[in-house]
Amino acid sequence: MTDSAGISAVTGRPLTDWEHTQQSVGKIVQTAIGSRVMHRDFGSGLPDLVDTKMIRQNILAAYSAVAAAIEKWEPRYRMRRGSVTTVDADGRIAMIIQGTYFPRGHLSDYSVAEDKTARVAFTI
Repeated sequence: MTDSAGISAVTGRPLTDWEHTQQSVGKIVQTAIGSRVMHRDFGSGLPDLVDTKMIRQNILAAYSAVAAAIEKWEPRYRMRRGSVTTVDADGRIAMIIQGTYFPRGHLSDYSVAEDKTARVAFTI
């Protein structure tokens, strides 16, 4: 039995457990706050930081935006640290997000925890 399930946004195939959570983290991080018509507060502040200079202050703001959004919208995952691996002139950003995965967190059961790494890459 799986703890959570959904559908892949890319292939349409079923996703379960960690695959489903990783897709959810990617959707949360890539969605600009205010862009979902029926759910205006969903998303993260990361898309607003894409065109800023990659100085220490803005990189910390990016980590903060990602951590806050995951904390708010994904009960199955908690970010511990992150690293920006790619920022290029085409607007592509790639991040590695390390944290703790709670397979039953969506049921408020945090008794099982696993270390997991999510990779998020997108272009704005």
